[in-house]
Amino acid sequence: MGSQLDIQPISHWLPKIDNPLLISGPCSLESEEQTMATAIELAKDKRVFVYRGGIWKPRTRPGSFEGMGSIALGWLKNVKEETGLLIGTEVANAQHVEECLKAGVDVMWIGARSTASPFVVQEIADVLKGTDQIVMVKNPVNPDVQLWIGALERLSQAGLKNLVAIHRGFTPFGESKYRNYPSWKTVIELRQLMPNLPIICDPSHISGKREFLFEISQKAFDIGLEGLMLESHINPSCALSDKDQQVTPAELFKILDKLVIKYTSSNDPLFENMLDTLRSRIDGIDHEIIEILASRMEIVKQIAMYKKENKVTALQISRWTQILEDRLGIARKLNLDETFIKIIFQLIHEDSVRQQTEIMDSDL
Repeated sequence: MGSQLDIQPISHWLPKIDNPLLISGPCSLESEEQTMATAIELAKDKRVFVYRGGIWKPRTRPGSFEGMGSIALGWLKNVKEETGLLIGTEVANAQHVEECLKAGVDVMWIGARSTASPFVVQEIADVLKGTDQIVMVKNPVNPDVQLWIGALERLSQAGLKNLVAIHRGFTPFGESKYRNYPSWKTVIELRQLMPNLPIICDPSHISGKREFLFEISQKAFDIGLEGLMLESHINPSCALSDKDQQVTPAELFKILDKLVIKYTSSNDPLFENMLDTLRSRIDGIDHEIIEILASRMEIVKQIAMYKKENKVTALQISRWTQILEDRLGIARKLNLDETFIKIIFQLIHEDSVRQQTEIMDSDL
């Protein structure tokens, strides 16, 4: 089910925006000098709208650098006064929120670990009730879109309308070249369920390494996300946290220069006409696919009856292995992605077995 919350577009609270939303700054604010030096460089590029900096850092293990704490709120205020940039930081509990409200922090975001806890989100929402605070919600550590939506709903029920979702990737279950698995399909699902919700991407936490920042950022724009949160540090090699995923402001600007911004529509009538023509062809092919699947399932039912009469099991592993090898071979010849074809036929096979077992058990 969709969730139509009363959410304002980014342009409502950032009326001067004429590019995708870009939030940048260090993973952690480490000193007043580092904070300001990074901000001054970032403010030279008008594509940067919000300066970010971690103050309270939730670490997996104790003993790691856990941020400078409340003293850094003053450094953020100085950045706003000096550069005119909006300022933002992560909040993980009600006390953080109260301190940020007093300090005039423009943007607060709820981290992945906090999003996974409805109790934490509710406590934050209770403190923010009655304000017009800008709040961003990172996805939970696991690809649970309903948990993500639930956090946004709690904030909406507190009267907050300036909401944004941040895609920062999910805990990988196996080997991955990225720090966090992107799972773009989860983001697409969120877009389908909440079409009026602004969504931005955090390529720094997805990639974990600066060399992947461009490809993740471009992918975010390719699927229509509204902005990026990219970590930038005046001297990344000396960063006290996540130094491998941070870039200097100059390196950040080079990444931005290479990115191709995509839009949801075009004013070119020739483009729109051609797109409509190609989409009509897709629609026709999809209808054929559904009709072919229906014909296939009719044959599956006949097979089920035949197996039932002869007391043969629904699941035939040797037959399934043969089918999969044959279909993957065809996919290779046609230059189709084998993983994609494997997933499709696994789903078809699972439903075929389900239908066969239902028919074979019908008189029991």
